[in-house]
Amino acid sequence: MYRVLYRKWRPKTFFDVSGQPHITETLMNEVKDNRLAHAYLFTGSRGTGKTSCAKILSKAINCLHPINGNPCNECEICKGIDNGSVLDVVEIDAASNRGIDDIRALREESAFTPAQAKYRVYIIDEVHMLTIEAFNALLKTLEEPPAHIVFILATTEVQKLPSTILSRCQRFDFRRISVDAIVSRLKFVAENENALIDDEAAALIARIADGGMRDALSLFDRCLSISENVTVRVVTDAAGIMSKDYLFALSDAFVNKDASKALSIVDELHNSSCDTERLCTELTNHFRSLLIIKSVKNPENILVCTNEELSDLKILSERFTTEEILSIMNILSSAIASIKVTQNRRVETEMAMIKICSPEASTDVSSLFSRIAELEEKVKYLEKSSAARIKTQNEHSSDSEQMHQEKSDNAVKPDSPAKTVKNIDLSGIEFEDDSGEYKNDFFEEQVFDGEKRSEDSEPIFDDEPAFDARSVFNDTDFGSEPVSDELHVFDGEQKMEDVQPVFDDEPIFDDEPAFDNEQSSDAEPIFDENAPFSDNEPPIFDEEPVSEHTVSDADAARLWTNCIIDAEKNCPPIIGHLLGTKITLTDNTLTIKEYKNVLPMIFPMVEKNIKESVKKIFGKELRVRLG
Repeated sequence: MYRVLYRKWRPKTFFDVSGQPHITETLMNEVKDNRLAHAYLFTGSRGTGKTSCAKILSKAINCLHPINGNPCNECEICKGIDNGSVLDVVEIDAASNRGIDDIRALREESAFTPAQAKYRVYIIDEVHMLTIEAFNALLKTLEEPPAHIVFILATTEVQKLPSTILSRCQRFDFRRISVDAIVSRLKFVAENENALIDDEAAALIARIADGGMRDALSLFDRCLSISENVTVRVVTDAAGIMSKDYLFALSDAFVNKDASKALSIVDELHNSSCDTERLCTELTNHFRSLLIIKSVKNPENILVCTNEELSDLKILSERFTTEEILSIMNILSSAIASIKVTQNRRVETEMAMIKICSPEASTDVSSLFSRIAELEEKVKYLEKSSAARIKTQNEHSSDSEQMHQEKSDNAVKPDSPAKTVKNIDLSGIEFEDDSGEYKNDFFEEQVFDGEKRSEDSEPIFDDEPAFDARSVFNDTDFGSEPVSDELHVFDGEQKMEDVQPVFDDEPIFDDEPAFDNEQSSDAEPIFDENAPFSDNEPPIFDEEPVSEHTVSDADAARLWTNCIIDAEKNCPPIIGHLLGTKITLTDNTLTIKEYKNVLPMIFPMVEKNIKESVKKIFGKELRVRLG
């Protein structure tokens, strides 16, 4: 009769046990040094070698010719234990014999000495299934057993054992067997079974087995039933799973929020007899890999995959944020839990796909965090774009200011005669007659530092305005000597009130005007060109661009536009969120209306900047609120 591989290739010595060196070496030393405990507890996940090690230990302590702590498997005791003819080694299934009566019978039998072997060994598998009464009946015997009794307890759920039992046993925790150890064992079995298995297929079997050697050998046995040359395709067919392409296709649909594509893929997999629970589990593991790639510096040390698959996973991980991955994994975990308790498993899977592709349809907290993270990414992008735009504007502005400064310097810089006047006291110097070379149309005589000059004399300043510059600049020094307070003398009865001011294309000002050059408004600064100038009155400039009195709706709209421009310049996060808004203006309140949904979220952060711009543009401090 054919024996399945996991029974045929069950380890017979401690050397054959894969992936548990910390346990096998300890047990070998105890046997070799004759330091045996009266009770052992083997715990760990399924298929990790608990029962196999229990049988090897029972043979090793009773073997007639042990070899460095290992049984010889040649003596009659070893062979008798393997074929079940030696009755001194008793294996009990606690799932079937879990009552107090079974434990009482075991306790009565333990009083008898072994018939053939040196020790009577009781292997109680799945010991956590015993009842409380059975545990209590076992306590006294387990604490003080006869010298010829050894108990070996095995369980997958050690947390269900009473602490009184745990404290009386020597505990050994079996780890999940590593992928490399499973691959090595599969190749050894394949070689002895005259079969072939490639590395990728062996690694895939190891990942599906999830650290259990028995599951790996069972799946390998099914693969050999399909073909003696085991490949990835054979493994996927035997395990009932498809290639990883569908995982990447679903991930692409999640990125594009394409629920239609995701449901089509689920329908195709369902028609191919793909289990929906297994599909959700595979997706969860797939996004776990993406999460590890985004969180760990060297993910290849944790993930079990080929180099090509790792490269594809790294590229895919860049398309998801950490919050999105966590949200997707939470949705899939909830779907798996619901699938186990519902009859229509496909509906639960399809609901999960729609929730992932439509975050707004999910009320899960992780989905809300994912949506907030998406908004934060958009805000960061807008900030970068705004910063780049402001930098470009500043560069253009600095170039323009530099050109304007150069032009102003040229305009302010006087000619060489003016330089002479600026640096030399001309009060005692007589000038030659250069009549006809320079002619001034507005006056025939000038007084400079108390000296009268003829109309043929060279004018001191070239192309200067006809009014006294001191009236604007308040006795500004143009040279080392202060300019005299005496006014120019005009010819005849011509008076200053009758003379229109004459300006160059660019008036000469040492300082910037009192109003904001960048303020965009239809209202021109108040400057009456036809207004007469008295001897001591400067030109009238209105420093306040907006009256503090009643503002019309049209003016308010224009001022609000200027306010938006100023606010966006000083606070980049506002860019784009105030465009298209309207306002209503009362005595001391400015109400913003027709705004986008994002503005209420960022308004507490930018309210101060908007108020500053409103105060600057409207000319007074207003209360700003959302309508």
